Parts: sequence; structure tokens; C-alpha cells
Amino acid sequence: MILVGIVAFEHIVIMLLEMFFMQSNMAKRSFRLPEHLQGDPNVKVMFANQGLYNGFLAAGLIWGLILGSNPVGYMIQLFFVICVVMASLFGGFTSNKMIIVKQGLPAILALATLLYVM
Repeated sequence: MILVGIVAFEHIVIMLLEMFFMQSNMAKRSFRLPEHLQGDPNVKVMFANQGLYNGFLAAGLIWGLILGSNPVGYMIQLFFVICVVMASLFGGFTSNKMIIVKQGLPAILALATLLYVM
């Protein structure tokens, strides 16, 4: 549950950066967005949209954690962790390979733990 919580927390942070704090130094470092795109309103909307999806992932993970280790909570955690793993692999192969490490590794560890526990 701790690893699932870490993945959820990470996606809350990503959501906040993408939706509300794209101009922050942390977001600029994290996303390495070229300077000429940082002020583009279309890019801002696209990041906000991505942030919303990251928020949905976090909400699903938290929902699973709230339900606990019963079969329903376990399946919800498993589903959303698999979603994060798949999203990190897609992002890593299409955008930035570090996504696999930064977002994928915690989710892969959570997935392995979930599969091991049950």
C-alpha cells in the first residue's frame, strides 16, 4: 500500500505542476519544455489536459487505497497501477525515456508488490 501511495502522490504532484504551476522552476526542470513553447496558450491547455488525466490516475489509486486490501480495493489498485505502468512506457518511448524511470519504476515496483502479495 505504501508503494501505491507513493505512485498516487507522484501523480498528484504531476497534476498540480501541469495544471497550475507550468511556469514554476520545478515544472520547467521536470518537463524540459523549450523556452519558446513555455508561453504558448495551446501548450498550456495541452499540459492542463495531461494534468487532469494524471489527477484521474491519482484518484483511482487513492480510491483503491481507501477500499484497502479486500478484493475490490486490490483490483482497483492493480488496474490503476497497470495504467500508470502503461502510460509511463508509452511516454518513455514517445517523449522522454526518463519517464520510464521517474514514473514507471515506482509503478512497476508497486505492481510487482501487488502481484506478490496476492
